[in-house]
Amino acid sequence: MSALSTRIQNLSESATIKMAKLGRELAAKGVDVISLSFGEPDFHTPEHIKEAAKQAMDKNFTYYTPVAGYPELRKAVVAKLKNENNLDYDFSEIVVSTGAKQAIANAVLCLVNPGEEVIIPTPYWVSYSEVVKLAEGTSVFINTTVDTNFKITPEQLEAAITPNTKLFMFSSPCNPTGSVYSKDELEGLAKVFEKHPHVYILSDEIYEHINFVDKHESIAQFDYIKDRVVIINGWSKAFAMTGWRIGYTASTKELASAFDKMQGQVTSGTCSITQRAGVAAYEGGLESVLEMRAAFKKRRDIVYKLLSEIEGIKVNLPDGAFYFFPNVTSFFGKSYEGRVINDSDDLSLYLLEEGHVATVGGDSFGDPSSIRLSYAAAEDTLIEAMRRLKEALGKLA
Repeated sequence: MSALSTRIQNLSESATIKMAKLGRELAAKGVDVISLSFGEPDFHTPEHIKEAAKQAMDKNFTYYTPVAGYPELRKAVVAKLKNENNLDYDFSEIVVSTGAKQAIANAVLCLVNPGEEVIIPTPYWVSYSEVVKLAEGTSVFINTTVDTNFKITPEQLEAAITPNTKLFMFSSPCNPTGSVYSKDELEGLAKVFEKHPHVYILSDEIYEHINFVDKHESIAQFDYIKDRVVIINGWSKAFAMTGWRIGYTASTKELASAFDKMQGQVTSGTCSITQRAGVAAYEGGLESVLEMRAAFKKRRDIVYKLLSEIEGIKVNLPDGAFYFFPNVTSFFGKSYEGRVINDSDDLSLYLLEEGHVATVGGDSFGDPSSIRLSYAAAEDTLIEAMRRLKEALGKLA
């Protein structure tokens, strides 16, 4: 009998972390692996942000911080939400966490009771359903396809809501599909939520600034549901600060107080140095962010063209984030040298071992028909990766 809890035994390992680990193990054997498995900007953190961290150390910002974050940082978040999103919050409604992942966990664990339902459109970020497991909730999935640009309709949402629904979780721009909901599309969903006041909405907006179509739209802009919306955001993607581990929630005072209480028993406050860097990032303007976004858009267009040329791949043009989520079902049942491809996880492993390109199978994203690949890499690296993918897939028969 295992000494481990049922809770941890039921929890799945992060598929993105698993594939990155396998890629590193292969690279350690001397194989030239191109990793497109991780959702991480390949840019360096801008200099003014790093300088703020150095100054924070010199000024002895090295002590415990308030659990919800320094007031200066939370006020900087309030200003950002007002100036960029026209959303009104008080700094008491902001809770800063050790990454957006912890912010999501805080929200789900504070809102969801055992047995309550959480609606999640598929494909979804791998940790959504796992955090629901930790809360002992029940995930209810709304399936989408590449043909609808992986977006749900108000009718699908209405059909999924029951008296036992507690939370709806989604991201826009979306990981893993890059889909972006327009204001009209969000309003259609908001009108449904208006009819169901028992349902809360978790809006993951971490890819807000990697948006190629228009200004970012938040579902929190609709006043009639705003008090039930929990915005998740942070610095990791926009400012290339993944390793700094900092994110936040914007919600109501009641919810913020609960998140503060939860976090106080798990990690307490986020790193003091990181918080000072976060202030500098939000007060330093978006010049570096816009430069990175332009680079990502150029890379997207390059990869889209090359993916579209691979026979058997079905792909759409994503409007944001830095991922493609192509349908690869045409390769299921095919084989190479006795190796049969049964599903997207098999295909990802084949592409790693035969093509030396790390991707992630779609099953852990709630869509086993597809694979996810990140284009957060240099242009020449992406071109070579697409060449390898085309060659490896061409061997399957």
